[in-house]
Amino acid sequence: MNNTLISRLEGLSARFEEVSTLITDPSIISDMKRYVKLNKEYSELERIITKRNEYQRLLQNLAEAKEILDSENDPEMREMAKLEIDAIEPKIEPLEEEIKLLLIPADPEDAKNCIVEIRGGTGGDEAAIFAGDLFRMYTKFCENKGWKVAVSNFNEGTAGGYKEIVFAVTGEGVYGILKYESGVHRVQRVPATETQGRVHTSAASVAVLPEAQEFDVEINEGEIKWDTFRSGGAGGQNVNKVESGVRLRYMWKNPNTGVPEEILIECTETRDQPKNKERALGRLRTFIYDKEHQKYLDDIASKRKTMVSTGDRSAKIRTYNYPQGRITDHRINYTVYNLSAYMDGDIEDCINHLIIAENAERMKESNL
Repeated sequence: MNNTLISRLEGLSARFEEVSTLITDPSIISDMKRYVKLNKEYSELERIITKRNEYQRLLQNLAEAKEILDSENDPEMREMAKLEIDAIEPKIEPLEEEIKLLLIPADPEDAKNCIVEIRGGTGGDEAAIFAGDLFRMYTKFCENKGWKVAVSNFNEGTAGGYKEIVFAVTGEGVYGILKYESGVHRVQRVPATETQGRVHTSAASVAVLPEAQEFDVEINEGEIKWDTFRSGGAGGQNVNKVESGVRLRYMWKNPNTGVPEEILIECTETRDQPKNKERALGRLRTFIYDKEHQKYLDDIASKRKTMVSTGDRSAKIRTYNYPQGRITDHRINYTVYNLSAYMDGDIEDCINHLIIAENAERMKESNL
């Protein structure tokens, strides 16, 4: 097994040297799209090579200590060798597992920021209230992680919460963690609107999209049609009297159907019209990138057939049962009875279990 792992690592050494040379080439540096891609690959390979060096050093020291133990008669030398072996052997297996995880082909989107869309589903007013509860849950989680949340658009429910809310999350490795939240979330509880105390089941859908960079998609900005409007709601005279809200219209040919479609995006996030335009443009890039990339995601999902990341955003992934104080994630049969803390943003344990389950499946695919 050691030889197999080492041979895989050695194969990456040549590529690391090649990439190290390429990122200093002026012709590569002038090609921003390729330069960014190679820089990302360099960083990933550097982590693996560092662990490879540590692994080889441990194996070499272990082999030398065992050789001393086999060949030496001096009691003091033998004792030193035994101590060395006892110190090294517990480090080997955890390091091998760490290297195996690094060898799993990384999702190129994981390091990106993301855009999250929450929509109330079946259940009317209660679904909108639940969508608001989910937004609060994610906001608390992001605050705990030190990530920034910026709401770009929302449509409030008549009894509270949101019929729809769209927000961007920025931070380190955001998409790689939040992507597991995509799907349908069900809630079972007595709604505030229920007069007879009956438990109802409602739902809200969550879509987590990797944020597209400028060089991920090509947009003809000259074909974008812009409208401005007054942003309604609280916020003082400026919000109500200045046309800071922006509406973007863009005709785009869907690569899956070949049919031209109009994309409509609104942004009322800030009181500054240029900033709203910039953020609407960012959402346009992400929308197009997501649609064009969906076929790739579907292909991966169909090949892998994992229960964790099916790529199906209509799949029911989690149930929030208030009478029992229970959270159940149906993909990995994960159940805990800490609903109050969970809805207050304590969701990391569930996400960690999903990551572990996904990594285990990917290790099998990679014959690790």
